[in-house]
Amino acid sequence: MEGYKREFIKFLEDAGVLKFGDFTAKSGRKIPYFINAGDIKTGEQIQKLGEFYAKAYFEKVGNKRAVLYGPAYKGIPIAVSVAVALAREGLDVPFFFNRKEEKDHGEGGVFVGYKPQSGEDIVIVEDVVTAGTAIRESMAILSKLEGTKVAATFVMVDRKEKGQTDKSAIAEVADEYGFPVYSVVDVYDIIEYLEEDEANRENVERIKKYLEVNGAKA
Repeated sequence: MEGYKREFIKFLEDAGVLKFGDFTAKSGRKIPYFINAGDIKTGEQIQKLGEFYAKAYFEKVGNKRAVLYGPAYKGIPIAVSVAVALAREGLDVPFFFNRKEEKDHGEGGVFVGYKPQSGEDIVIVEDVVTAGTAIRESMAILSKLEGTKVAATFVMVDRKEKGQTDKSAIAEVADEYGFPVYSVVDVYDIIEYLEEDEANRENVERIKKYLEVNGAKA
């Protein structure tokens, strides 16, 4: 595992973003671990999060300019932090996000921030993909923008779970919409990290058992 991936998992654990126990995902599945960007609470934490996303961005996309979209609510601070981190590395990109309820006064509309122009690529930044539900919701919202296209999505963790078929949710989204979904780490990176400490044996076994049932076949 690359060094920055180990650093990222430790960061998620130390910040309380990565938790182990019994949880219910947005998809309705009962899951043995949970990734919650809402537990990022300090300036230093959100700065570090943006830096990790920026590393993944440069690794996968390079210096290509795109417009960052952060879905409300958790995606908003992620988009801002990634834009700042990219700018520090010399790539200044615009960002925008949506309102949960469309504004009917002032300038109105559902979007806040930069207004993507026809021909521009959009990159969605999310916290995690389980069944692909959140990305499909984002695509429905972004369909209001004419002449733009989503070029990629970045998430913290690829859970490597089945979507609506035996394929992973990420693979299904890629097939359905024609763009890649990249992650900073995946669940097997997390397992590898946890296996380095015997105290994590129970959590490792629970995650592996969960993946036996819900893990993607492709």
